[in-house]
Amino acid sequence: MTRKPLRPFAIALLAAATIGVASAQALRPEVGRPLQQAGELLKAGKAREALAKVREAEAVPNRTAAEQITIDRMKAAAAQRAGDLGTAIQALEALHPRLPAAEQGPIAEQIASAYAQQRNNAKATEWMNRAIAAGQNTATIRQLQSYLLAASGDHAAIARDAAAAVSAAEQAGRKPDEADLLRLQDAQARQGNVAGQIATLEKLVAHYPKKEYWSAYLGRLQRKPGFSDRFALDVKRLRLATGNLSSTEDFMEMAQLALQAGLPSEGRRIVERGFQAGALGSGPDAARHQRLRDLSVRQEGEAQAGIAEAAAKAVSDGSADDMVRVGYAQVTMGQVDAGIRLIQQGIAKGGLKRPEDARLRLGMAQLQSPAARGAAAQTLRGVKGTDGVAEIARAWLIVGNGG
Repeated sequence: MTRKPLRPFAIALLAAATIGVASAQALRPEVGRPLQQAGELLKAGKAREALAKVREAEAVPNRTAAEQITIDRMKAAAAQRAGDLGTAIQALEALHPRLPAAEQGPIAEQIASAYAQQRNNAKATEWMNRAIAAGQNTATIRQLQSYLLAASGDHAAIARDAAAAVSAAEQAGRKPDEADLLRLQDAQARQGNVAGQIATLEKLVAHYPKKEYWSAYLGRLQRKPGFSDRFALDVKRLRLATGNLSSTEDFMEMAQLALQAGLPSEGRRIVERGFQAGALGSGPDAARHQRLRDLSVRQEGEAQAGIAEAAAKAVSDGSADDMVRVGYAQVTMGQVDAGIRLIQQGIAKGGLKRPEDARLRLGMAQLQSPAARGAAAQTLRGVKGTDGVAEIARAWLIVGNGG
C-alpha cells in the first residue's frame, strides 16, 4: 500500500501567523506593518494577498536578521496556503540554518513534506534524514518514511520497515497499526513471499476482521504451498462465517462438498441459506438447485434415522477415525454435546490417521456448545501441522472470538 504524504506546513503555518501578528510591533514599521497585514489576510483565507504583503516587507532594504527570519516564516506560510510550494520551500530552506537547533528539526520535516508533495523524492529523503538526525520522530516523519520507501519500489526495505513497526507494537503489547500490516502484506506479495503474506493477513483478520481482509486471507491460504485439498469445505465454511460466500456456484459447491463428506444436515442448511439469499432457486438452473435441495433433505432424513446406531457401532467396534467422523456428523445434526463426547473418545482411543484433523473438529464442535465453548480456544491453539490444519484452527479461533 502506498501512502500519501501529509499536507505540509501545518506547524510552520501556525507559527508564522502568530509571529506575524504578535511580533510585528518589534520590527521596523515598514517591515512590521505589511507582515501584520499578511497575518490578518492569512487568517481571512486570502493567501495570495498575504504573500503580496510579505513581498512588500521583503523589499525593505537593510533588513535585520530578526526581520528576515520573520519574513521567511510568513512567506513560507502564505506561499503554502497559496499553493506555491517552490516559494515556500525556498523560504524554509533560507530559514532553517538561522534557527536554534531545537527548531531546525521541525522545519526540516516541513521541507521534506513539501518536497514529497512535489514528488521530488530525492530532496524529500535528504531533508527527512536531516529531520531525523535532529531528533524528529513524529507521525509525519514516519508517514513520510513509508511514502518514500513505497515510491522507491524497494519492497524489501518496505517489508523491513513495516515488519519492524508491527513487531514494536506487538512487543509493547499494542495492536499493530492497520496501515503497517497492509504495507507489510503488500510488500510481501510483491516479493513473492507467500508464507509471509499469509501470516500478515492472519494478523490483519485477527486485529481488523473486515470482510475484504478475510476474503484475501482465505484466497491466499488455499494457494499456500502444501495446503491440502481436503480442507476445501473448511475454507467454504470460513467464507460463509465471514460473509464471503454469496454466489450460486459457491453455495452449490459447498453443499455438494458437505454431502460428499457424509454431512447431509450441513449440506441441507447450506442449500437453504442459498435459497434464502436468492443465490439458489431461480434462473436457468433453478431445477438443478431444487434437485440438490431434495437430495440433501432425503440424505439428512436417512442419516438422522441411523445416527444413533452409527454412534453405537463406532463405539463398539469402530476405529478412532470412525468415532471422530460420526461424532462430527452428530454435531452437524444439532447433537453437539453427544458429538463432542464421541470425538473425544476417538482422540483418547488413539491410532487416528490424522490426529490434528480430529482436534480441529473437536475445537469447531466446542465452539458450538455453551458448555464446552470455554475449552475451544485451548483445543484450537493446540492444533499443529503444515498442511493447512493449523491455519484453519486459528481462523476458527479468531471467528469464535468475534472476528
